[in-house]
Amino acid sequence: MPFPFLPFNPINEAFEYFTDAFQRSILFWDVMRERGNQAVEHVEAGKPPVLSFHHEIIMDGRALERPCNYMLLRIFPSPESQVRIDPAMRPFVIVDPRAGHGPGIGGFKPDSQIGNALAAGHACYFISFLPEPVPGQTLGDVASAEAAFIERVHALHPNAQGKPCVIANCQAGWAIMAMGALHPDLMGPMIIAGSPLSYWAGVKGQNPMRYMGGLSGGTWMTALSSDLGNGRFDGSLLVSNFERLNPSHTSWSKPYNLYSRIDTEEERYLEFEKWWSGFFLLNGEEIQAITDELFVGNKLSTGQIVTKDGQRVDLRNIRSPILVFASFGDNITPPQQALGWILDLYSSVDDIRSREQTIIYNLHHDIGHLGIFVSGKIARKETAEFVENIDLVDLLPPGLYELIIEPKPSDTAEDDLIVGNYVTRFLPRTLDDIRAFGVNDPEDDLRFATVARVSDINLGLYDLFLRPWVRAITTEPGAEAMRRMSSHRAKYYMLSDLNPAMQAVKAMAGSVRANRRPVRDDNPYLKAQNRISKQIVQALDAWRDMRDAASEAVFMNTYGSPVLQALVGLHGPGAEACPKRVRDEAHEALVRLRLEEIKSRVAEGGSVEALIRIMIQVRESGHGVDERGFQMLCRIGRERRDQERISVDRFREILKEQIFLMELDREQALAALPGLVPTEQSRRTVVDAARQLLDVHGKSRPDELARLHQIELLLGLETQPQTRVKEPGGVPHRQAG
Repeated sequence: MPFPFLPFNPINEAFEYFTDAFQRSILFWDVMRERGNQAVEHVEAGKPPVLSFHHEIIMDGRALERPCNYMLLRIFPSPESQVRIDPAMRPFVIVDPRAGHGPGIGGFKPDSQIGNALAAGHACYFISFLPEPVPGQTLGDVASAEAAFIERVHALHPNAQGKPCVIANCQAGWAIMAMGALHPDLMGPMIIAGSPLSYWAGVKGQNPMRYMGGLSGGTWMTALSSDLGNGRFDGSLLVSNFERLNPSHTSWSKPYNLYSRIDTEEERYLEFEKWWSGFFLLNGEEIQAITDELFVGNKLSTGQIVTKDGQRVDLRNIRSPILVFASFGDNITPPQQALGWILDLYSSVDDIRSREQTIIYNLHHDIGHLGIFVSGKIARKETAEFVENIDLVDLLPPGLYELIIEPKPSDTAEDDLIVGNYVTRFLPRTLDDIRAFGVNDPEDDLRFATVARVSDINLGLYDLFLRPWVRAITTEPGAEAMRRMSSHRAKYYMLSDLNPAMQAVKAMAGSVRANRRPVRDDNPYLKAQNRISKQIVQALDAWRDMRDAASEAVFMNTYGSPVLQALVGLHGPGAEACPKRVRDEAHEALVRLRLEEIKSRVAEGGSVEALIRIMIQVRESGHGVDERGFQMLCRIGRERRDQERISVDRFREILKEQIFLMELDREQALAALPGLVPTEQSRRTVVDAARQLLDVHGKSRPDELARLHQIELLLGLETQPQTRVKEPGGVPHRQAG
């Protein structure tokens, strides 16, 4: 029947649309059935890691002196990938979060952290964990096991140039940072991805999750949940907190995306849901320490955590380079929480340098929390660049840097010095650059400190009056029944083949797939459906924003009350939200001794020390570092005639020492250059290498060439045309790595 006054035939279009909608509905519920079956099968199999790579167990934490439910796995590349592991390259260790879900998100598909490390030729290991903790297991036991695992990896690769690099995701990030503070010389660079370290930090109106502890009256609810679980905390409770943050995604966008793309989205959806549906348990003591000392107490970034044997967890003790990866689109770990610990611990960049620490950060504009670990786009760009430049990260001088990733220029003269499709640069930054992201004012910090005091009071009252009764009525069968009946698990069981009604869906889905009739994209009813979907998302987002604004107002008014602050002892001229950063006189004395020791060696060294001093003198102050200079340094090393080599760790020590020497007494350090390279040949070799390093970005700056000319005069070399040396006949006395 024609409708000349309309641009389409409403009857035909409606028939096509509703046929497609009916078929999509059947297929959607069939995917839900497959999701449920997948969850049941995963549970029956013991909830193994959802890794897509072959692996074997190297160490079992249950057999250690301090047993825990962690394991060390060796990862093998798939035979069809034709990946070859280079024994000279440092190994990688990936650690997934134990925050409700199970392990494997760092390697559940080829484009992943594990996939990138293997593709680059690195041996790869994975720290996994079991669904249930060992009775009596503590966070200290876990840290001890992780240290033993990394030490074992290092021992398995004695010929590797550099200590193992550790990639730690979310919760694993703060755990590895704490472990690194207790074992400073254990590992190489640490990549901390989406990890909260400064828990009070954030921006008003944007980061509501930091208010949850105060709105629930502190951590007594955590204790109650653990007691109802017969001493174990159900990880599904943590997952529910995440899902409530974004109701439009949880309740609508995620299922609608599957429904609207049912013909192409099924595999990806089920792949992710295999991980999302696996809920793991923690001991009550573990989760209580996490909530008390970290999320509510904010003690990690202020050095207030003390182990049972009296050792203080001070992040300033870490000697490994730290690369922090965060995103402005992450509503669980915003950049302020990922980087705020730097402001808590240091007064300036010079303070960072005095600790001989290298801190780097890279910030994404919009990726969400899970995307940091699971997004293929992130894996192909950011993660790949981190892996490719990990040796450069290990060699950066102490200080604070921002890592910038830019597309490779199409007209660059040094195309062979750039690995991949991007150029990675490291730009010096100051603490003001971090403050610019947003910091709490003193009144806000006082509010959070009030929450910590109220939490301690409420937890003490619960422990005194309610806990004995709760524990008396709780049994293991009752706790297990409560876990099974939780809404997060029930939705998987009810939509699996355990429910006989789903057999009808299965039968109908088979018929639909055999007679699938998808509607065209330009169907007007389909367009109307998509518009309605967007309106639903907007409505849910508006409700979320109203809820978050109300929660923030309640938090601010409640914990900003002078009366409440006075009741908990935080009102008055002497009230402090955080402990004062006091002078560490012992550390200052050690720094002075260290600097005097370095100054005494100003005349020691060879061509490597000479080259570093020359480059510090010649390069413009404040200039960044990028991968092209590092690749040129590696090329120079490969073209050398003799075979004497030094390790990356030793080169890093030399680099730090020469930087300190140039800062302490540049004039004397330069005057000692002729003694470091006593022969004319060695001097020309070093100057040629310096000119090559200057030339990697294109034409050298006139002021840099002038300073290099002054070095030539100092070394007694005749002035020669400053042409670029493509293939030097010799190279520095020693080579890094």
